[in-house]
Amino acid sequence: MDKRSVINMVLEGEKPPYVHWSISLTLEAREKLERHFGIREDEVLQNHTVSCKDPVEYFTYEGNERYRDHFGVLWNRSVDKDIGVVEQYQLLRPSLAGYHFPDPGDERFCAAFQQRKSEDEQLFTVYQIGFSLFERAWTLRGMQQLYMDMIDEPAFVHRLLGAVADFHVEVIRKACRYDIDAVYFGDDWGAQRGLLMGPGHWKEYIYPYIWKMYQAVRDEGKYVWIHSCGKVDELFEILADAGVSCFNPFQPEVMDVYALMDRYRGKLAFHGGISTQRTLPYGTPREVREEITSLLEAGKRGGYIISPAHAVEGDVPLENLTVMLETIFAQEQ
Repeated sequence: MDKRSVINMVLEGEKPPYVHWSISLTLEAREKLERHFGIREDEVLQNHTVSCKDPVEYFTYEGNERYRDHFGVLWNRSVDKDIGVVEQYQLLRPSLAGYHFPDPGDERFCAAFQQRKSEDEQLFTVYQIGFSLFERAWTLRGMQQLYMDMIDEPAFVHRLLGAVADFHVEVIRKACRYDIDAVYFGDDWGAQRGLLMGPGHWKEYIYPYIWKMYQAVRDEGKYVWIHSCGKVDELFEILADAGVSCFNPFQPEVMDVYALMDRYRGKLAFHGGISTQRTLPYGTPREVREEITSLLEAGKRGGYIISPAHAVEGDVPLENLTVMLETIFAQEQ
């Protein structure tokens, strides 16, 4: 059975022959791992998924560690080398007048598919859309200003979110013409203690537009996979009903991952679960092994893809990183 088939089993609510994995690394962690093993990241990790990313990867370098994305947003990567922080917003007043969205027909959207290797055909292919709704809106407007707009300019917020969703629906339809299995939406809604904007505003402003994007994926017969950091488990029932098949990052610091696996098994799968705030960076190798062994045992019943709850950061000791991989790889297959 190939890796693609195993993930399909989990997303369909079936019990898999083993717990499969999909692990990502930040630049610092990737360099550390590749130096140690002397081979490429993908050869080390042996993931069950392969990602085709949207043009969030297509930044224009403007010097002094500043990059401009395809929405015109300027990012400062002088400290955070992976994403950076927004330095220049595009919507300085609550209006879309004069602003032009990127062309969803841009050929760069196809580039990731054209670069796929033949061996990728055996892997579960995920098309990733970063900053898929709320995050794209605040990168254009500013987070604090967008929150204020939700109170003072609700019609504008709906126009902005609707325009972002419509743009991504067109991108989704184009991506689904290729041999992909799922569309992965990145959109952080949570903090350590709950939703950033509260359930009322989330249901008013976010839900109608994610439903539209998720429906576009389901209409194409693909799986919906989403990422939202923070404590957002109060949304799981809504998300499952909206057609989400898999949720990431499944943070053990803010939710009971074992109880949630049991509660939603067969309805919603989870991807993540290994602590990147505590165990991986600060735990002993023994603690890392014990946590992963426990997650693997729970995941045997299905509905789970094991992974760190976030792309592994550079502060994770090499020994903990190698113990994590050894423990995952050692399970019976």
